[in-house]
Amino acid sequence: MTHASDAVRPGDLYAALPGARRHGAEFIPAAVASGAVAVLTDPAGAAAASGLPALVVPDPRAVLGTVASAVYGDPSAGMIMVGITGTAGKTSTAYLVESGLRAGGHVTGLIGTVETRLGDLVVDSVRTTPEATDLHALFAVARERGVTAVVMEVSSHALAMGRVGGVRFAAGGYTNFGLDHLDFHADADDYFAAKAKLFDGRCAVEILNLDDPALKPLLRGGTVTYSAAGQLSATWRATDVVGSSYSQRFTAVGPSGAVEAGVSLPGRHNVANALLAIAALDAVGVDPATAARGVADCPGVPGRLERVEAPGEVLGVVDYAHKPDSIVAALAALRELAATRGGRLFCVIGAGGDRDRAKRPVMGRAAADGADVVVVTDDNPRTEDPAAIRREVLAGAGADAFEVAGRRAAIDFAVRRARPGDVVAVLGKGHERGQEVGGEVLPFDDRVELAAALSEVCS
Repeated sequence: MTHASDAVRPGDLYAALPGARRHGAEFIPAAVASGAVAVLTDPAGAAAASGLPALVVPDPRAVLGTVASAVYGDPSAGMIMVGITGTAGKTSTAYLVESGLRAGGHVTGLIGTVETRLGDLVVDSVRTTPEATDLHALFAVARERGVTAVVMEVSSHALAMGRVGGVRFAAGGYTNFGLDHLDFHADADDYFAAKAKLFDGRCAVEILNLDDPALKPLLRGGTVTYSAAGQLSATWRATDVVGSSYSQRFTAVGPSGAVEAGVSLPGRHNVANALLAIAALDAVGVDPATAARGVADCPGVPGRLERVEAPGEVLGVVDYAHKPDSIVAALAALRELAATRGGRLFCVIGAGGDRDRAKRPVMGRAAADGADVVVVTDDNPRTEDPAAIRREVLAGAGADAFEVAGRRAAIDFAVRRARPGDVVAVLGKGHERGQEVGGEVLPFDDRVELAAALSEVCS
């Protein structure tokens, strides 16, 4: 089953969905020519489906996941499903959960922003949460490859657009809530309501971050909670947190007692992510001690506070932080790291084009508050004027921030001003291997560029 007419294969069900500009029914003839044997559509598309078996419903997107699940034989029902939502931390938490599932003896699947892994099959991800037709097809492939447990990131877009319809989660976790995606959602309330849909009865166990006051409206009887701050009322809490360089150790105290835990990422927010992972693993039947060991054994997450290996005494770090709260958390973690090295913290940052403009000055202010030296540059300008985007970020970053057009030049600028012991953090793109400029994706990897600059300047 597919919603893309150019992806139809003989025997497929084609979902002709209404779109912002065109109706998918316009492409029914092309889908039929490619072998489509039936159509899912709405009354507006019914006429174009004449002569074919057609399922006509008022809102086909609302049933897309349920229909796709049926077409593929309800593949997710035979696997443990864990869903992670939240403004920040979804990717890191998903990787930690997957590591814990493997420690528990499962053949695992991972679906998220960075990549999709189904057993030993690895493919790049197009979006955080695939469209419903693609998602259930992935579940079918996972079933064929012997996968027993899947952890996936669930975005607000996915929840608003019904992409996880037909999926029943054994456990669902909510990391935190902050402002983002207001280019898609009408306002903060609409964004919150979309996120909350993960907890509309589709999760057997709901897990919430008790340290985030914004999530309190979702608390109800039976909700599992966690607290990296050690709140005694939490189902799971962290105590005795000790950090050294890039690893942290803590005690995870839960319903059945305490286990020694750790995470190979800096920052208190990653203690929270690790605690959520342990809580989710416990909820799906992984022994807490085994879960904690698996989480601690996770070597890191691509593009999330990822160290860049290069000669010299300047430390390079790349992180995906592109939201104000994420920038604050990343820089707080790196500030501690810079202090242990007796150095300064540099932050190279930009903002994406064709996205929420209101957060740009807030991002700039977060960078200025968290770093010693801020270099404002280009992120993914897309179809916008890069200079105009930089001006909006600089409005928050203040007069002391540097402006350097061109991301490669900005990285080089920061590295050349760094001294031994300093930390140079490049934020915003993380794992991405391309830069969107003027409708074209150009090869660009922050990790590669930062390593090259460090090697040239510091070796």
